[in-house]
Amino acid sequence: MKYRISLIGMMLVLLLSACGNNSGVKDPLNWPLDDFTFTDHNGEQLGKKDLKGKVWVADFIFTNCTTVCPPMTHNMTKLQQMAKDEKIENIEFVSFSIDPEVDTPEVLKDYGGKFDLDFSNYHFLTGYDQTFIETFAGENFKTYVKKPENEDQVIHQTYFYLVDQEGTIMKYYSGANDVPFADIINDIKALQ
Repeated sequence: MKYRISLIGMMLVLLLSACGNNSGVKDPLNWPLDDFTFTDHNGEQLGKKDLKGKVWVADFIFTNCTTVCPPMTHNMTKLQQMAKDEKIENIEFVSFSIDPEVDTPEVLKDYGGKFDLDFSNYHFLTGYDQTFIETFAGENFKTYVKKPENEDQVIHQTYFYLVDQEGTIMKYYSGANDVPFADIINDIKALQ
């Protein structure tokens, strides 16, 4: 009888855990992402609905950043190449500009052209105002973005965010220093 109860208990635990996270990503955040449609570096609209069905990695940068943004973009480019080398399909890379007054589509395209990236699945986004992106970043990605008055540098955090096919933020990682490239690639594979 005790054996039967223990067996039923273990089966119940396994069943309940199977109903939870089936993404394969360890300790997912499961942060829902609001719907959005912004303008990309080509002047075209890109939104959450366009990314549906694809895993994507996002970050927040601005083009006249004098510190962390160039290394972050370089690291995102490296991640893009690693995904290509691993033959990972249905993957997108998205950089939200946090200085939209300066970062027009043309400026973003020029900035992206300074890196060895493939624009076919990399999107730089703008087309909103400063207050909007600060609120959007905080409410959706739980990250801090603030452009002080009369300053040309924007204060922000340096994370990469992994987003699943439904537009749910699953994990975040360091995007500037000690980037866990292999972990990110493994988590991307786990989502696919």
